[in-house]
Amino acid sequence: MSPASQPTSTHLRAPNTTPVNAPEAQVPTDHELVLKVIPMPGDANANGDIFGGWVMAQVDLAGSVLPARYAMGRMATVAVNQFVFKQPVRVGDILSFYAKMERIGRTSMTVNVGVYAERFANQGRYIKVTEATLTYVAIDDNGQPRTVPRTTLD
Repeated sequence: MSPASQPTSTHLRAPNTTPVNAPEAQVPTDHELVLKVIPMPGDANANGDIFGGWVMAQVDLAGSVLPARYAMGRMATVAVNQFVFKQPVRVGDILSFYAKMERIGRTSMTVNVGVYAERFANQGRYIKVTEATLTYVAIDDNGQPRTVPRTTLD
């Protein structure tokens, strides 16, 4: 029997649709919406939940949006100061990433990112799934730290 004619099987579980007992959350009014994304089945682990590493990569992207406005050039992630997974992320969740600048130093910038999930069955209602604090450093063409040109929060 050729591989094309063999029955398809998978070792992965179906997406996890079990309800999560999590309090409803309000999206923050003092943070800026910087990214929205929907995780797909290819982003899920064998338990049917989204890989934590996938979420971390999205947080790093979202976290870089506000510092990029201050760096006005190259920058690098130098620290994940805090990363808390509060609730599982599911296939099909609409994830909203909210960011707020916490600190701007001479060469570094620290940002807080909150991730809120809008579940398929509960559209318009959010639960907080992740919160992180990351630090970015403005760098020159040689990868060396440089002064952040904009040093005030507008």
